[in-house]
Amino acid sequence: MNGTCRALFLTLQPVKTKGNKKVKVNIVTLGCSKNLVDSEVLLTQLRGNGIDARHESTDDDAHVVIINTCGFIDNAKQESVDTILRYVDAKQEGLIDKVYVTGCLSQRYKDDLEKEIPEVDAWFGTRDLPKLLKQFKADYKQELVGERILTNPGHYAYLKISEGCDRPCSFCAIPLMRGRHVSRPLEELVQEARNLARNGTKELLLIAQDSTYYGLDLYRKRTLAELLNRLADVEGIEWIRLHYAFPSGFPEDVLEVMASRPNICRYLDIPLQHASTRMLQIMRRGITREKTEQLLSLIREKVPGIALRTTLITGHPGETEADFEEMMNFVEAQRFERLGVFTYSHEENTHAYTMKNDVPATVSRQRADEVMDLQERISAELNEQKVGQVMRVLIDRKEGSYYIGRTEFDSPEVDNEVLIESPDNYLRIGDFVHARITGAAEFDLFATVV
Repeated sequence: MNGTCRALFLTLQPVKTKGNKKVKVNIVTLGCSKNLVDSEVLLTQLRGNGIDARHESTDDDAHVVIINTCGFIDNAKQESVDTILRYVDAKQEGLIDKVYVTGCLSQRYKDDLEKEIPEVDAWFGTRDLPKLLKQFKADYKQELVGERILTNPGHYAYLKISEGCDRPCSFCAIPLMRGRHVSRPLEELVQEARNLARNGTKELLLIAQDSTYYGLDLYRKRTLAELLNRLADVEGIEWIRLHYAFPSGFPEDVLEVMASRPNICRYLDIPLQHASTRMLQIMRRGITREKTEQLLSLIREKVPGIALRTTLITGHPGETEADFEEMMNFVEAQRFERLGVFTYSHEENTHAYTMKNDVPATVSRQRADEVMDLQERISAELNEQKVGQVMRVLIDRKEGSYYIGRTEFDSPEVDNEVLIESPDNYLRIGDFVHARITGAAEFDLFATVV
């Protein structure tokens, strides 16, 4: 989602609350897919309590607005504050009655925000759903655990397998906002997958702060491979996609499952953050460049044809020009299929905040641009190699004269898309088609249906 709101609208019939008063609620989501899942759970609980709740409604008739905020980096925090202020203004103009704020920004800065924006009616943290529901005289319904109203197209769904993180990364404030790592029980996740499949979901996107840590707290061992196997058994699920794998201590049995189960995508999102061993040590990542390269080689060996997505950070305190050049050489050598870059954000109460912020923001941005220029060339070359191939494509939407879809090597919103001209084709959203790749750009493929 890249820190932007999702302009999605769900139609429903208004219902009455316990107080016999019609209350319309609009949920606004900022930030990542994990936040979106939280909003979907909130939406499900509100409706389960008979409350007329919507997500990103385009109507202007809500009495209460709940803003689910992001506090990840400076730009996301500013967007969250700006959004809060816009709805506070709407409240002061009499357009809405109440403004509630939840999510990461609220969790981390609640005390300061209460003083700065007293017009907000109530603030809630990332694990305060029962408290938020009580504002509506609603109860947290255990029978709704594993049920979820989706706000994205129903043929794919994010499945959050755990919450929080135990990693000590120098730059990251996520543990401050999301707490310690807590895995969801295996049976609960399988039941949720069955419920989603029953309602038409074909693709599961597994997300967590650190998916490879899954199970250690519940089962005293890494259980991600077993979870993948169990999810792959769910009837109706045709694609399972794994995100946010931590490289240090990567569970190799996951690769065996990925290679053996046809409905597990040959795709792995593995944020590496840097390539220089010196910088990895400063970042407290628990791995070296040599071990990183050994892991990437093993992944590609065990899962032939896999698409690797990674994320890098430029401008972390202590990053020298030599460190950056090492990162560029690493990207050139590894030729990642997918890659994104963040510039360093100096976050209070993190380990890196105690260090001198010695890389100017202009230099961080310039370095990030250089990495993306290199990746653009690599992506164009890799895409060009696909011309002439027939690939299985999941149709996500229609825009203008094109149907827009994805291959198993692409996650929604962040990766490449396949554009299929529509005049001669009638395709249904959420269907799989086989398409021949006829052209390629840096981050898009063009195709015709076979």
